[in-house]
Amino acid sequence: MGKRKFWNRVLMHVLLVPFLLFAIFPFFHMTLTSLKSDRELYDRKAVPLLIQQGPTLEHYSKLLWETAFITWTKNSLIVTFIATAVSLVVATIAAYALARLKFFAVGSFGTGIFVTYLVPTSLLFLPLAQVVNWLGLADSKWALVVTYPTFLVPFCTWLLMGYFRTVPKEVEECAMVDGATRIQALWRIVLPIAIPGLVCAALFAFTLSWNEFIYALTFTSSSDQITASVGVTSELIRGDIYFWGQLMAGAVLASVPIVILYVFFLDYYVSGLTAGAVK
Repeated sequence: MGKRKFWNRVLMHVLLVPFLLFAIFPFFHMTLTSLKSDRELYDRKAVPLLIQQGPTLEHYSKLLWETAFITWTKNSLIVTFIATAVSLVVATIAAYALARLKFFAVGSFGTGIFVTYLVPTSLLFLPLAQVVNWLGLADSKWALVVTYPTFLVPFCTWLLMGYFRTVPKEVEECAMVDGATRIQALWRIVLPIAIPGLVCAALFAFTLSWNEFIYALTFTSSSDQITASVGVTSELIRGDIYFWGQLMAGAVLASVPIVILYVFFLDYYVSGLTAGAVK
């Protein structure tokens, strides 16, 4: 029986190999491309998935020292961290209210928040452009800090609603019986229990902000204000000329923060996501 169980487990892992290769291939291909010399990149006889003329860091060097990539990355980090933090605070309060409080049309409010997230950004950037101009934030990274919560808050709220419902009400009621207010119960009792859900929401918000392109392209244009996603594509694609080596090097470097976050917080991410889904 034990032998059969072992081979079943081996078979399950073997069946996962194609999905693993499918997931890893894009990262493998862009890393490989970023390490090839220009001569090999444009050689029609070269093998696409092999480095035949030796690896080079020339593209990384040009990207870091001949473009404003460091400034773009700094802008992305500033916008992403602030937008994520603000959205998480607002979403936590909204999700707790929708999950715990009883008031008129609470279910409809929850559904409406999720429907708001489903509205495509290609429809919202026009009215948001008027808001940005009215605030005097045109061509500024702070315009992104203002507009990113419009899609981060609904998503994080919907995600946290499911997680807060998994937290037993009895622990809050006991705290309030002992004299704690609802805000104190939320801060001291619920939030420590809900850390996996909060981390999961923060990771999703960080990823969405880091990868966002339409708002960043619309609301910023100066080289010292654009984010990495816009800078790499706008500065390294000139007409029909594509600087493939530097483009792929930028894609690899831009992937590093996301990879680091998911590696360190993977357990929280999985537990937070599955708990809300099961509920």
